[in-house]
Amino acid sequence: MEDLRSWAAVVLLAFFSLLFIMKLFAYHQIRPNLPPSPMAFPVLGHLHLLRSTIHQSLYRLSTGLGPLFHIRLGSVPLLVASDAATAREFLRDHELFFSDRQSSKAISHLTYGGRSFLFAPYGDYWRFMKKLCLSELLGGRMLEQLQGVRRDEIGTLLEMLQQKAERGEKMDVGAALTRLTNNVICGMTMGRRCSGTDGEAQQVKRMVEETVALIGTPNVADYVGICNKLDLQHLKSRYEDVHRRFDGLMERILKEEDALRTKKSGKTGADGVFRGLLRVLLDISEDEGAEMRLSRENIKSFIHDLFMAGTDTTSVTMEWALAELINNPAILQDARREIDSVVGGSRLVEESDIQNLPFLQAIVKETLRLHPAVPILPRQSNAPCKFRGYNIPADTGIAINVWAIGRDPNQWENPLEFRPERFTAKGQSFGIDVRGQHYHFLPFGSGRRRCPGLSLALQLIHTTLANVIHCFDLSVEGGVVDMTEGYGATLSRAHPLVCTPKARLTPVLSTLAISTSTPDEASF
Repeated sequence: MEDLRSWAAVVLLAFFSLLFIMKLFAYHQIRPNLPPSPMAFPVLGHLHLLRSTIHQSLYRLSTGLGPLFHIRLGSVPLLVASDAATAREFLRDHELFFSDRQSSKAISHLTYGGRSFLFAPYGDYWRFMKKLCLSELLGGRMLEQLQGVRRDEIGTLLEMLQQKAERGEKMDVGAALTRLTNNVICGMTMGRRCSGTDGEAQQVKRMVEETVALIGTPNVADYVGICNKLDLQHLKSRYEDVHRRFDGLMERILKEEDALRTKKSGKTGADGVFRGLLRVLLDISEDEGAEMRLSRENIKSFIHDLFMAGTDTTSVTMEWALAELINNPAILQDARREIDSVVGGSRLVEESDIQNLPFLQAIVKETLRLHPAVPILPRQSNAPCKFRGYNIPADTGIAINVWAIGRDPNQWENPLEFRPERFTAKGQSFGIDVRGQHYHFLPFGSGRRRCPGLSLALQLIHTTLANVIHCFDLSVEGGVVDMTEGYGATLSRAHPLVCTPKARLTPVLSTLAISTSTPDEASF
């Protein structure tokens, strides 16, 4: 009996080995002409090569395979670009072929069945929503009109830091920055202030964090065909729970807005006060002559996109910048001297001051180079095409590793060091901007799908950082910030930035309690 079992085991092993060899031989016979690729496992492809920090895993693969390589995530093909030249070809020379974005079960569940502007295919709907976003929310005129929203929220952040400083308490700075950006977007999109410990702001904040984490969590059902109908990781219930809570919150807000619109119409009330993008979207949904009619799901999904794309990406950039400054006190002192010389010690930094603070701007650029909020730009081919002599099938995923490109020693001197001076007038990278024209520096993407919120993000990042630097010293336990990266769709920190603030400008800060008193919702 023992011999029979041994023979059976040998036969089974031989059978599966032969099956593997046959599949490998067949794959090489019919494999299309694609860029280099490492050895893959049957069914799983190259999933075993990826870790939680996917951008780092892809970078490690690029060191052996080169700046353009091909992997299979289960049955899903993916091209990876890890240098500026390859990124330029994808984003400029062949942009029309690579203008779509991949979807997933998480995206489908969380964005109302794929109605998302962020993940919509390049087409009429996407173009309409981008135009609407730029004209009604993120254009220069509207950003200027909503400057007061940003000023109030920055004042509220400084007041919180002042209170912690007076009590000698620690503060989760990252959480406070997320609350700030969340409130700014809430005020701009819905014409209201989401405030309160357990109020709308906290609900949205938690849901945004959960959404980003879920979208950044690989789901085996997206990649392995035989698992497509299965929920092996029990993610579906989490998708549905987050979606249900967000939809309930948005439906409540929409009903309140509907009631308000029966009394007042247009983007402003009778007193000319801004009422937010939400009212504009509702007006379009009821306008039979509109270029494109919007459903209620379109509106909810668009608002969801704005919170998801704007909250975490902006706050995490400021958090990384402050962490770098704490770890580099000489650079912090240089920034503070610049701010003191321009602003003085009797007032806060205004948005109009930023143009006169080139070293502060260099700090932000250097932070975005080392810690891009979105470390991988996702794209997808919408038709078969030729790329560098390779045959790229339709629906092939593209991953442009912005994190790796920003650390490329062929493009950057001492790439792993935090050196803002590289972007100053005397630096080698002077004149390089963030708007997608320099392909070795792509923190906001490039081309048609470049982040439309770039101007808003920069205004908020620069002014917030300048005021925190100007008004407070931040210290951490042990004196050094742990710079370990977390995982997810955005480049989060593995550990929260918990600091003890100490006030520098007490007379200026003492006025905050008056100037940042909690406004009525309609004050926006």
